[in-house]
Amino acid sequence: MSDPSIPSIHSDVLIESARRTLSTQAQALANLANQVTEEFAKAVRMILDSKGRTIICGMGKSGLIGKKIAATLASTGTPSFFLHPGEAFHGDLGMIQAQDTLILISYSGETEELMRLLPSLKNFGNPSIALVGNIDSTLAKHCDCVLDISVDRETCPNNLAPTTSTTMTAAMGDALAVALMECRNFQPQDFARFHPGGSLGRKLLTRVKDLMHKDDLPVCTPDTTLKDAISVMTHGRMGVVLIQDAKKLLGIFTDGDLRRAMLKESEGMIHKTMADLMTSNPKTINENVMIVQAEEQMLRDKITLLVVVDDVHNVSGILEIYDR
Repeated sequence: MSDPSIPSIHSDVLIESARRTLSTQAQALANLANQVTEEFAKAVRMILDSKGRTIICGMGKSGLIGKKIAATLASTGTPSFFLHPGEAFHGDLGMIQAQDTLILISYSGETEELMRLLPSLKNFGNPSIALVGNIDSTLAKHCDCVLDISVDRETCPNNLAPTTSTTMTAAMGDALAVALMECRNFQPQDFARFHPGGSLGRKLLTRVKDLMHKDDLPVCTPDTTLKDAISVMTHGRMGVVLIQDAKKLLGIFTDGDLRRAMLKESEGMIHKTMADLMTSNPKTINENVMIVQAEEQMLRDKITLLVVVDDVHNVSGILEIYDR
């Protein structure tokens, strides 16, 4: 039930509000690009030169954005974590090591919790980077490097709630992360190492040999009769038998082949051998191919199963399209 104390607002007004907010944010981002100076390059070099971690510290909304920046850095090759300034003042300063680099976030540059930390941080002597909206602030004056994230105003109609400023903070954090990735030549394979549970991690890390069936494969020889092959196929429960000479694949016989053979109703069909009925030169895939490539091949060829071979083309397993 709607609140009767809140006046009904036409959809056009709401849509215009959203467009105005997003346009303001977009313009602020364009302005931020023009605020990037040599200080940005200095910040990147400071982080690259560090033998320790990059520690992000901020309070309130700045802290929430700081957690995101720390997570992005950590997942893109820059060891990083977030340090809450209040907890830091009560013991967590012990988490800071001599070789760590600090990124301190405060739009005003005067946040009380960070101001209380400054004497201790200066005493530690760690390299420090400030993300501030006021380059003449106390925080800016006490840091080794200053990144200007100032905006003309917040998109909040009262110019109070951190909105545009938090967007600029997150964007500057992303700019640092991307620049560091480029400096380190951070590749998709590197990203996947830190995201093994995600779709990208699976795409870049999982190979056919990791998912294929490799034990108790349904195998026949060319001399095996259809009657005996049906027994092997039933036991294998994959709807296929592999016809092999030692480990060399000669062909396959599927449940589809079985149905087609039985429809012929030729006399003595049950006693025919696999040499007579098998599909020679079936499609195969190397065991070291990435699983996503295998799935793409199977979908393209409209098949649900591939015989897996090693580098010398010996059979090493069977991959089904739902093996994931």
